[in-house]
Amino acid sequence: MTAEEKGRIIEVNGKKLYTEFYELHQNRPTLVFLHDSLGCVTLWRDFPQKLAELTNCNVLIYDRFGYGKSEPMLTHQRETDYMEHEADFLNELLSVLNINEVILFGHSDGGTIALLMASKYPDKIKAVIAEAAHIFVEEVTLKGIREAEQAYKTTNLPERLAKYHGDKVGLIFKAWTEIWTSPQFRNWNIEHFLKSTTAPLLFIQGNADEYGTLDQVEKTITQVTGISEKFILQNTGHTPHKEKPEMVLEKAAVFINGLKF
Repeated sequence: MTAEEKGRIIEVNGKKLYTEFYELHQNRPTLVFLHDSLGCVTLWRDFPQKLAELTNCNVLIYDRFGYGKSEPMLTHQRETDYMEHEADFLNELLSVLNINEVILFGHSDGGTIALLMASKYPDKIKAVIAEAAHIFVEEVTLKGIREAEQAYKTTNLPERLAKYHGDKVGLIFKAWTEIWTSPQFRNWNIEHFLKSTTAPLLFIQGNADEYGTLDQVEKTITQVTGISEKFILQNTGHTPHKEKPEMVLEKAAVFINGLKF
């Protein structure tokens, strides 16, 4: 069955989300993929399906509200705790789809949402793979966002993003850049949530990540209460699953296949 045939719109709390749910195996967990601040279902390409094949898991991929094929945002303005709200919203989506055993794979903002989800709803989460997640704001993060803002003004970045988000590009770009570079977000920090994270955790990061240092990794794995490990890829930036897909797939599969359900 093709992605187009599996894709459908789900309404959650009055918001319409585009989802793809591949229920392939009975009595096996579902891999839930959480995209980054400019991502969507399509940009994951075939990575979710490949990981599902290696682990005999089901798959849920979705466009967060405002992204991809989901309903547009009404405004670009966000609160500082917007990723906590995204975790709550994911919990509602899982309830609508009756998915109760979940392994989260989140990239960047998606990785942060995954950590928050595991902290707030531990009964549903069997494990977390956080890739290039943020738990506090660093100067390198702000530098990367300012460079992205410049690229948005001076290159064809808006047109490239429009292939995936259509006329929603301006809203999602502002939603990302304006909250992260705002004065009120400078002290944003979710470390206090980590002690409630009991699910096994794999934190993946490139050593040349242009949006975060390895402090994000170390301060996460040392504060969660479940078992945790890190996987640092050399000469790799902010998107290891695209830059070194085979290495990430192999490590993620070993991690998942070593879990007990």
